[in-house]
Amino acid sequence: MMFLSTGLPAQVTTTTNRPYPQNYFRRPLDLKPSIIGTFGDLRKNHFHSGLDYRTNQREGYPVYAVADGFISRIKVQIGGFGNALYIDHPNGYTSVYAHLQRFNEPIAHEIKNCQYQIQSFEIDFPLLSNQIPIKKGEIIGWSGNTGSSSGPHLHFEIRDTKTEEIINPQQFGLALPDHTKPEIDGLYSYQIDNSPFNDRTPKHFFATKGTNGAYQLAQSSPIIISKETGFGIIAYDRLSPLDSKHNVYSIHLLIDGKPIYASQWERFSFDHSKAINSYIDYPTWITSGRWIQKSFVEPGNPLCVYKNLINNGLFSATDDQVHLVQYLVKDIQGNTSTLNFKVKYDSKATRTNQTQTNDPHYFNYNQANNFSTADIKIFLPKGALYSDLNFNYAVSPKPAYAFSNIYHIHNKLTPLNDTIGLWIKLDNTCPMHLRTKTLIVNDQKVAQPSFYGDGYVKATLKTFGNFYITIDTIAPKIVPINISEGKSMTDIPRMVFKITDNLSGIKEFMGTIDGKWILMEFDPKSSTLWHTFDDRTTAGKHIFQLIVKDKKTNASTYHTIFFR
Repeated sequence: MMFLSTGLPAQVTTTTNRPYPQNYFRRPLDLKPSIIGTFGDLRKNHFHSGLDYRTNQREGYPVYAVADGFISRIKVQIGGFGNALYIDHPNGYTSVYAHLQRFNEPIAHEIKNCQYQIQSFEIDFPLLSNQIPIKKGEIIGWSGNTGSSSGPHLHFEIRDTKTEEIINPQQFGLALPDHTKPEIDGLYSYQIDNSPFNDRTPKHFFATKGTNGAYQLAQSSPIIISKETGFGIIAYDRLSPLDSKHNVYSIHLLIDGKPIYASQWERFSFDHSKAINSYIDYPTWITSGRWIQKSFVEPGNPLCVYKNLINNGLFSATDDQVHLVQYLVKDIQGNTSTLNFKVKYDSKATRTNQTQTNDPHYFNYNQANNFSTADIKIFLPKGALYSDLNFNYAVSPKPAYAFSNIYHIHNKLTPLNDTIGLWIKLDNTCPMHLRTKTLIVNDQKVAQPSFYGDGYVKATLKTFGNFYITIDTIAPKIVPINISEGKSMTDIPRMVFKITDNLSGIKEFMGTIDGKWILMEFDPKSSTLWHTFDDRTTAGKHIFQLIVKDKKTNASTYHTIFFR
């Protein structure tokens, strides 16, 4: 047998057959395209869902509608996308523009009216097709750094209007120059052997070497594998040799020339983005920060990026012959890298089945699972697990200022695909008047969404870990920055505050001038809260009041008199 050539075999599909329109969309900025994030990039708890265009580390560049259409949705939120616009286009696609600094005048007018109508800074509402029509090339806003953005840039997406699936924008003619082949930094093998993948799955690392897209293992001898083996790869792409690392477009795995696995970043559902924690080797990422893209699929993984799956990407050895394995790694421009190596089965490498299906704490991935003792209750809905689980549970003595023991709910190395419920019984040392102030925190004292009821503190968890009950009785802190009692604000465009909370987190804030609600805007990255004066505040003396509450209803109030 010979190794496969570096060209793609005919049976490997790497591009889509969908007829995405070309030259229909223009770019959303007039800057020379420079990207800090591409579609499908691997991020904490999610895949990146669009293109992040650099804006020279500055805010305020005009953002243009990429095609004719209408504003179908406006969203202003404290985190996430910050200031965001959605435009529906006649061809069945929706373009999304996020982290905007501000909007054009008609859109800003619509937003402000809505904010005053519902008396809320955060808004998320749809619009009719005749409310704000948009022409291709029209300025819809200016680039910014709002929401969860970590620096000035424009986040841009294209979605299927009907299904809301997110689609790789480069498939619409918005391709980026890229003549650099992907890089392959290492290979992992996993001894699965009819057991669920977890943090105890034996794995072995193999160094790679190669140049110009042709890679091989540092060792020349075949890899010894067990009866059922999975593989994982460390691979990434650069748009140029000096560019930052991005995810590749597709990964194909072939055994003796036959495909058994492929993943392709053409499109995915936003609801499935958290499944990155099953797509990657999550335990290794948690412990070392290393991104390993597994080339086998756990049974509870809902992602639709997989193709050509045979046995979910696992290689089941049936003989002691040497087998030829090849990885084909591509970027969206078709630049291809290969990794060729050999494997050989050895029965001595096979491990016995580690799955204890008769364990009373054995959880099936494809059904709801519950666990309870005298002091806690745990509820896992169907779909919360990627694989079957031998659930682990332990108890430690309660720490100072706690109102329960510490409960060890499995471990942080096992990811969840959905939130789970945790009820912890409140011990009788907690005074009655403080029960509404109770909440569940993890061992890093990070608050979990929780409330008291029926003798329990009930929380919604996103991860396994170690949890206990404590209380939050401390109100948020308000620090005025540029306003004080009796101050003239005539030539000052806005009043500014810093607001912080010690534990449960800020839930709401409300400002009034002369008893009337005013719009207060908030940036969580800097803990800055402000109000920009408009014609609602006339010349003369005014009374201002600000109330800030945390999630346990602890409240702080600031009031002052100022002049305009």
